[in-house]
Amino acid sequence: MATKYSIPVIDLQDFPNQSSKLMAACEEWGCFRLINHHEVLPSTLMSEMKSVVRSLFDLPVEIKRQNLDVIVGSGYMAPTTKNPLHEGLGLYDMASHQDVNTFCSQLDASSHQRHSLFLYVYILGSLVLDIDISQDSRFFNIKIITKYARAVHELFMRIGEKLAEALGVKGENIGFENWRCQIRMNKYHFTPQSVGLSGVPIHTDSGFLTILQDDEDVGGLEVMDKFGHFFPVDPWPGTLIINVGDMATVWSNGRFCNVKHRVQCKEATIRLSIASSLLGPRETIGPLPELVDVDHSRVYVPTTYEDYRKLRLSTNFHAGEALELLQAPSCEN
Repeated sequence: MATKYSIPVIDLQDFPNQSSKLMAACEEWGCFRLINHHEVLPSTLMSEMKSVVRSLFDLPVEIKRQNLDVIVGSGYMAPTTKNPLHEGLGLYDMASHQDVNTFCSQLDASSHQRHSLFLYVYILGSLVLDIDISQDSRFFNIKIITKYARAVHELFMRIGEKLAEALGVKGENIGFENWRCQIRMNKYHFTPQSVGLSGVPIHTDSGFLTILQDDEDVGGLEVMDKFGHFFPVDPWPGTLIINVGDMATVWSNGRFCNVKHRVQCKEATIRLSIASSLLGPRETIGPLPELVDVDHSRVYVPTTYEDYRKLRLSTNFHAGEALELLQAPSCEN
């Protein structure tokens, strides 16, 4: 029987001993579970953010519909005929002061929600908000959300640097801190009639890395191994799931696997998750020069994240197939 240990487990406190295991996880699975991150992101902080997300989904649908797209699919997504069990909210650029304020205004967020979300995404974009939270009880939870946001950003930087170092590249030369970040909040409306059905169909993540704070109690996430078999990723409270996306496959010159995954309805209940994504640089992204030589030809041509996302949407390729359209001439059949 598959257990919560089906996918590789990476111990954040055991580097550099974990470096080879991290590389193997990215090359063979395209995902891993991160443990022992509690010095950076305690479980209590994860619970606080989940409470904010839950309250936003409880808003009237006419308010949630005001969470408009910046690019196609980046805003509110109501259940559809294709995905009748899934509902989503989103911010495209968490580092943008304007985008954060717009998001909160669109949802008519309360003082608690507005300041919590504002600080979460603001600091996640490596910006600083200069306010005195000690004199107003409204800001009590901001302290917790601030720590959460800083921790998620720090995790992106740490993981990115560890991956770069494992590939023989200095992480500080990549400029991960300037890459766009996105947050997607997911709610699954599972009913007795939907048990056994798909909550979200098979797909890969279009960006570089995703830090998934999955539901602590409700399962349903499944990942595909390199043989095409799906394995359930059981709930494991206090841990995070890291997915490697399409942009990381391009960046690694094809070495990293972009994991295919889906969400299945296992029981009749509500399921919530928060997916923070490091999308890619604002300029073009291509294979690292250090990975291209006479023995290792260039696998992909450079692209931008925005262009690649448009390519996925226009072709309706959502499970990594669009990468074949980026293959360098020497790699084409």
